[in-house]
Amino acid sequence: QVQLVESGGGLVQTGGSLRLSCAASGITFGFYIMDWHRQAPGKQRELVASITPDGTTNHEASVKGRFGISRDNAKNTVYLQMNGLKPEDTAVYYCNARGVSMSVSYWGPGTQVTVSS
Repeated sequence: QVQLVESGGGLVQTGGSLRLSCAASGITFGFYIMDWHRQAPGKQRELVASITPDGTTNHEASVKGRFGISRDNAKNTVYLQMNGLKPEDTAVYYCNARGVSMSVSYWGPGTQVTVSS
C-alpha cells in the first residue's frame, strides 16, 4: 500500500524558513519523479518544484532562489527547503510521486504552511 506522508508545515513570520519532508513507502522510490504542489484558499493547485530520480530539479518562477527541492533516495524522502517566506506562500503543500515510465501518481494528504505578515 502506497503512502506519502508530509511533515514540517506550520506558522512562520514573513521572511522565515521551513523545511517540508515527504516520506514515501510502498513504492520503489527511484522509479518516481517527486513533486511539491500547493493550493491556497480559493485557488487551483499549482506545481511548486520537481525532482527526478537522478536529482534534476525544476522550480516554479515565483519560488526560484527561495525554495529548494531535494531528495534522499536511501531514505525514500523528498524535501522542500523554503526560505524568505511570504504571505502569498500560504497554502496546503502536497507531495506527489509520478512514475517515470508508468502512468501512476500518488498524493500525500498535505501539510499546512501559514506565513503571517
